Amino acid sequence: MKRALFLFALFTCSVHLVAQPPPSRWYRGNTHTHTKNSDGDSPPEDVVRWYKTHGYDFVVITDHEHVTAVDPLNAEFGKDGKFLVIPGQEITDRFDKKPYHVNGLGLTQVVMPKRSTAGAVANVQANVDAVRQARAVPQINHPNFGWALTAQDLIQVKNASIFEIYNGHPRVNLLGGGGSPSVEEMWDTVLTAGRIYYGVAVDDVHHFKRLGGEPLTAAPGQGWIYVRAAELSAPAILAAIDRGDFYASSGVELSDYTVNAKGMSLTIKAVGDFRYRTQFIGAGGQVLSDSITNPAVYKFRGNEKYVRAKVIESNGAMAWTQPVFRKK
Repeated sequence: MKRALFLFALFTCSVHLVAQPPPSRWYRGNTHTHTKNSDGDSPPEDVVRWYKTHGYDFVVITDHEHVTAVDPLNAEFGKDGKFLVIPGQEITDRFDKKPYHVNGLGLTQVVMPKRSTAGAVANVQANVDAVRQARAVPQINHPNFGWALTAQDLIQVKNASIFEIYNGHPRVNLLGGGGSPSVEEMWDTVLTAGRIYYGVAVDDVHHFKRLGGEPLTAAPGQGWIYVRAAELSAPAILAAIDRGDFYASSGVELSDYTVNAKGMSLTIKAVGDFRYRTQFIGAGGQVLSDSITNPAVYKFRGNEKYVRAKVIESNGAMAWTQPVFRKK
């Protein structure tokens, strides 16, 4: 991106807009990655090599109940300072036959599942707290997987700032169904309630060797985030993710994104003859404005609780910006 200015929400008693300093660079990365150290099909070296050779700047390895040593990987793949491997873990919990998975981004020691039997919220909260205590960043994974979490559950969880709004695994029920909302609908319910979450897009990759033709293939290159950080280091990347200084994508890239007191403007990095539609979405998931221009511009009316943007490409790829909460 050439330039950007995000406004983010901080809360005390009310929500305020705070301008972040200009970025030095945007970094592309995946925060949900499996290797042979748990249930992936490839060794860490092959996994890291795939992400580096496919234009990513960083990858977080998040095997189930295993923290992969990243120093040797960074020595081999990150020695030019242009790629970074960040340690992590997927905490794999379960209660009442439902899965509750929380990533710990930046974990350097394994955190075992806390096995709370007090319900969904207590289970997720216990694992989020354990990640925070280990000075890592919690990421709530695929809430519709096993129909484990509801929007009301997410609202009640404290001290978590990010969850997956897009996951490339074929069995996470992204679109909802049978009376259950999609993950994106859950996001708007949570935001409308005043609970701020930032949405990440991830691969949840397991398979590098059986790409294509397999209906249950969890392949790489499906979802990622563009993080704005001062440098390509684990502290800088993780801090930016935790404060929501990123946008999510399943294939759409922005070349410019500006937010100021008057409104929002997105410039899409157009590809070939693809066409783009940008929705500016507010409380209750209401589409406040629908634009086919590039740049797409939204002028604040003054009565919005929050505004987020969603870019839809003609072949199905998308990008999601984080919500901007407006102080009335």
